[in-house]
Amino acid sequence: MNFFYHFGKYLILLKDTFKRPLNHRYFLRQLVSEIDAIGLNSLGIVTIISVFIGAVLVIQTGYQMQNPLIPAYTLGYGLRESVILEFSPTIVSLILAGKIGSSIASQIGTMRVTEQIDALDIMGVNSANFLILPKILAGIFTFPFIVIISMIVSITGGYLAAVMWGISTSMDFISGLNYWFVPFEIAYAILKATFFSFLITSISAFHGYYASGGAVDVGKSSTKAVVYSSIALLLSNLIITKIILG
Repeated sequence: MNFFYHFGKYLILLKDTFKRPLNHRYFLRQLVSEIDAIGLNSLGIVTIISVFIGAVLVIQTGYQMQNPLIPAYTLGYGLRESVILEFSPTIVSLILAGKIGSSIASQIGTMRVTEQIDALDIMGVNSANFLILPKILAGIFTFPFIVIISMIVSITGGYLAAVMWGISTSMDFISGLNYWFVPFEIAYAILKATFFSFLITSISAFHGYYASGGAVDVGKSSTKAVVYSSIALLLSNLIITKIILG
């Protein structure tokens, strides 16, 4: 019953969030600011993680491919499929859930415990729409681009590792990247990233919006935001994968 109570509050919060903004000029300015905070500020860590993960995947796959019966192009093919189908859309989103989710929850939670949200409500401002909608839209706009950049960087890191350390030749690796390429896989990854961005931003905002108490409670709300958004992400990943690819 506790789950349905909180899920109902979550749906009511979304209903209040997705309403027409009163001040469109301020909303656009806030949206640009959130795109910078959520998207651009996340490129650094995503790039670093992606390049190293791509290199590690190539090393591990190359170690398992010492059988001469396995085609040489399998290395590039395996890296491409792993990165596009799962690593970039799912693992990167989990990483961003920790970075972005905790930030959103702590920011909104601090405004709640310092009564800034109450002040907005007293002034007749839709605080949910004012605070949460720009963050959700910024996540939806930026996550697909972050995922695409992660794909490119991961494959580049894998290519450099394969060629520099003699795991594969450049021609064999590129042949594997081109082998049996299905463009729909890119669309599938972008679809997952878009949905994951909505879950991360909305669930994190929910926990921050209904935070209560003091600084310690804001920290607990941030932790809950990361945990619950990660669980929702993994569950939805299973469902989306089963529906589309199963």
